[in-house]
Amino acid sequence: MLLERKKTNRYSQFLRQRYRAILGYTGLIWAIAGVVILSPLLALIFYPEEINLAWGFALPGVILTIVGGLLWWFLAPKRVISLSLPEGSVIVFLAWLVAIAVGTIPFILIQGLNFTQATFESTSGWTTTGLSVVDVTQASHLVLLYRSNIELAGGGGFAIIALSAISGLSGAGLTSAEGRTEQLAPNVRRSAKLVLSIYSGYAVVGILALWIAGMGWFDAVNHSFAALSTGGFSTRTDSIGYWDSPSVEAVTIFLMILGTLNFLTSYFLLTGKFKSVIRNGEVRLMALIIPLCVLIIFFGVAVSLYDTLGKGVRVAIFEVVSALSTTGFSTVGYSDWNSLGWTIMIILMLIGGGTGATAGGIKQFRVYALYRALLWEVKRMLQPKNTVTEPNYWQGDRRSFLNDNQVRTIALFLFLYFLVFSIGVIITAAYGNPLPDSLFEYASSLSTVGLSIGVTSADAPVGLLWTQIVGMFLGRLEFFTVFVGIIRLFQDLPSILFK
Repeated sequence: MLLERKKTNRYSQFLRQRYRAILGYTGLIWAIAGVVILSPLLALIFYPEEINLAWGFALPGVILTIVGGLLWWFLAPKRVISLSLPEGSVIVFLAWLVAIAVGTIPFILIQGLNFTQATFESTSGWTTTGLSVVDVTQASHLVLLYRSNIELAGGGGFAIIALSAISGLSGAGLTSAEGRTEQLAPNVRRSAKLVLSIYSGYAVVGILALWIAGMGWFDAVNHSFAALSTGGFSTRTDSIGYWDSPSVEAVTIFLMILGTLNFLTSYFLLTGKFKSVIRNGEVRLMALIIPLCVLIIFFGVAVSLYDTLGKGVRVAIFEVVSALSTTGFSTVGYSDWNSLGWTIMIILMLIGGGTGATAGGIKQFRVYALYRALLWEVKRMLQPKNTVTEPNYWQGDRRSFLNDNQVRTIALFLFLYFLVFSIGVIITAAYGNPLPDSLFEYASSLSTVGLSIGVTSADAPVGLLWTQIVGMFLGRLEFFTVFVGIIRLFQDLPSILFK
């Protein structure tokens, strides 16, 4: 009995040491989130008339930065330790939960939203969804910029941002929990810095390109951030359709595709390793899906709705890329689209973008892997009984093999995804929305897309908004991170708190 008690005490001490490190690293991410909340104040240089709104950002931003900084300073270990996947999940879960909670405050203090509306807007921003309950015609420049900034930070991923600041971290638990398992360099910190460099470079190029295409500087900054993060918040009620410009649409399409590409693929593209890009399964899948769906949307929807052939082509290309990349920008409304168009858009939203990118959805790699697994299974049935085969695919610049464990994990993820999707659709329909509208709107929420056919609004029922909030949160953190983080916390807290 005494020996058992000693073992329990040793385990409790071990857990306390690990959770000191966990809280220390979480504090760093909270501090970064605090700086992001403060970042719109830089725009006061250009909009000094909005100085009276500064306290709405300064109050939550300063408090979160100080609290996070103190946790980082006092609790983070002096020698950086490796994190397991469950520990990384706890950090990511706590980081996102607090960032969203504190991120609601500017919307309440400045925009006058109630708690549910503010939580919805904050969740939509940090998770890069883009569904909105804010009237952009009544919002200040600071609030509009704040929405774009939290999308940019949420798309980059707090784990990636934090890893670039932590010297020498060799464990991949934090990046895995963020859903980014591929590295650009052998060292995690260096890989994180490369990701941030690519992301920042794209943002700057996007701002300049949109300005040249005809946007003002303020709109260009906001839409570049929203396109690269595949977030979709716009400064205009008509989104990109406000400009009705082929040049603006072309630049935005390019930025959305960059945002949905795996960062490793982007790295190969920038370094001239085109062979590695071409044989990537996700790139091949996109090269098939985009032209095919553009043709279906054009001939099945656009050609009979819009005045000119050019307008129909532009609409088909833009809306397909926006849905597949999970960005959520639009150039037209969908109320006059037929069932074929809605069905294609729902499928594209559910598929989503690249793994390890800023996009949401099921992710193209999982779809491609299941396709390879299906071919493998059919081939295995036709071959002699004792034949040993494994389907291969290219991951970066190396050949990888798909095994039964990976297929099982993907299948479990899909089961969870469609289970949550079904529950969300049922709840949405229960509030009196037609089934097609419910399917479209919750696919947009769960896949963090942001396209809407009018179900989402400031006066939507509280229960409906919270259903979408849960969907956006689970969709961005891909279920397992949330579940593992919560389960680990409930398992460990009794041992930490009580001897």
